[in-house]
Amino acid sequence: MMLFDTHTHLDALQFDEDREEVIANALKAGVGKMINVGFNRETIPTTMKLAEQYDFIYAAVGWHPQDAITMKEEDMAWIASLCKHDKVVAIGEIGLDYYWDTSPKDVQHRVFRQQIGLARELNMPIVIHNRDAHEDVVRILREEKASEVGGVMHSYSGSWETAKLCLDMGFHLSFGGPITFKNAKQPKEVLQQVPMDRLLIETDAPYLTPHPFRGKRNESAHVRLVAEAAALIKGIDIEELAQITTQNALDRFGIL
Repeated sequence: MMLFDTHTHLDALQFDEDREEVIANALKAGVGKMINVGFNRETIPTTMKLAEQYDFIYAAVGWHPQDAITMKEEDMAWIASLCKHDKVVAIGEIGLDYYWDTSPKDVQHRVFRQQIGLARELNMPIVIHNRDAHEDVVRILREEKASEVGGVMHSYSGSWETAKLCLDMGFHLSFGGPITFKNAKQPKEVLQQVPMDRLLIETDAPYLTPHPFRGKRNESAHVRLVAEAAALIKGIDIEELAQITTQNALDRFGIL
């Protein structure tokens, strides 16, 4: 049984003491592939280094909405050049974040639109970060014709109504630790309705740690707990869920 953690940050400072061990633990837990996400000037180089070091780690590179204010023209050119690398499988995480007030909304919108445009130009899928910005995310995806490339709604937390709009645009929905929380009613209800061929799983490590490790550092090995919870919600066994979500990820990101 192989699991695919479609969104992790193994280059984060939280792993500086034991990164190799964390990666080894993931492999032991059945995680055969991972996508590490680089999202600003600091994390893109460390993400690329991991992807080049480990054959089972792939990279997504993009500019996070929280960092939108720091993005320069040469950064867009840098991302475009990295997309030629055979281990880079998506542009992301990109999108909108109205929770952390670190970049003005108009700047977030501009940087988001520019990166969707780049993805269309390069025919690359996109990985969407959306925090408290559902309506604007969907509107911009529509206006910028993101359906031409599709991608992933990472750590999906919206309503089923919003999920349907994303599915209609050809997006996959990815779920992580919150589906293991007792009080997380909405993500579980949405997951229940997502078509099996559009479902992905992730950790977002070191964040969003699943139960029973909530409050501690998350790691890619814990995607197994997400898979167990998702299988239970879908009423199938974990082997089937692992097989389907892994194949979905391989197809979505064009990994052979």
